[in-house]
Amino acid sequence: MAASILHRQLPNTLRETNFASLGEKYQGKVRDVYRRADRLVLITTDRLSAFDRVLTTIPFKGEVLNRLAAFWFDKTRQVVRNHVLDVPDPNVTVAQRCEPFPIEFVVRSYLTGSLWRDYQKGAHAAYGIAFEKNLKKDQKFARPIITPSTKAAQGEHDQPIAEQQILEQGLMQQRDWRRASEATLALFAEGQKWALSRGLILVDTKYEFGKVGDEIVLIDEIHTPDSSRYWIASEYESRFQRGDEQKMLDKENIRQWLIKERGFSGHGEAPTIPDEVRVDLAEKYVAAFEQITGEPFRPQVAPVLGRIENNLREKGYLR
Repeated sequence: MAASILHRQLPNTLRETNFASLGEKYQGKVRDVYRRADRLVLITTDRLSAFDRVLTTIPFKGEVLNRLAAFWFDKTRQVVRNHVLDVPDPNVTVAQRCEPFPIEFVVRSYLTGSLWRDYQKGAHAAYGIAFEKNLKKDQKFARPIITPSTKAAQGEHDQPIAEQQILEQGLMQQRDWRRASEATLALFAEGQKWALSRGLILVDTKYEFGKVGDEIVLIDEIHTPDSSRYWIASEYESRFQRGDEQKMLDKENIRQWLIKERGFSGHGEAPTIPDEVRVDLAEKYVAAFEQITGEPFRPQVAPVLGRIENNLREKGYLR
């Protein structure tokens, strides 16, 4: 996609919504969630969070995330039930309300990102998993591992947690933990298989689950560049052998920019993000969408909020 289109969208990005008639509102880092009875309306904004801080907005980010999540929810519905009821707008998902577990199921196939930083500091033991010594950055594990974290409130940091702590603290029952863990690995296998067929490596991701009755249900999002790490498959081995950074199509790009260019990793005053950096990340998100789905991304350069309101009214969600 031409960078000029992304630059033109900068003044139109969606930072927040306020649709009181949709129900009680909860504002997450990226999504505005409205609840009425057993129905949720999740509006994916263009907000960018990194290191658990909301920093800026990215052109078309909400649309990319919501449409890509819808793609993956549909593709994996045979693996585990998900919460999707309707997608009335490119930025909006209507979902069934579930009782969410207070745990994020992070699954990884490579030693990279925050886990690599923890490994270097010797802080990786928090997950209760034995790691070999002298592993290298971006090295592939023999099999995927689950490294859970707590789900922190906005402005706070997610914390690593071990299975034993989850069970001891009553955050999940053992049967639910086992079923959600099995679903995590099955979803990840499906995601990796499809990604590889599209020339990508699904390196790691996170899932969130809830319950409806006794049934485990996948919620939130799935396999988006916000919640997942994607590398270019054809370049992995040569870059790994040289010790070079992998070519990424995900949010790790902005994390690395913040660390290297601004010395920011979540503490202290958040830096201003230049427009060029915002557009560059948007280009990578759009590239991920197109490569994963095989579809061209043809957005409208226009205010996002008005379109969402019109679509919600047209489909009967707004009065």
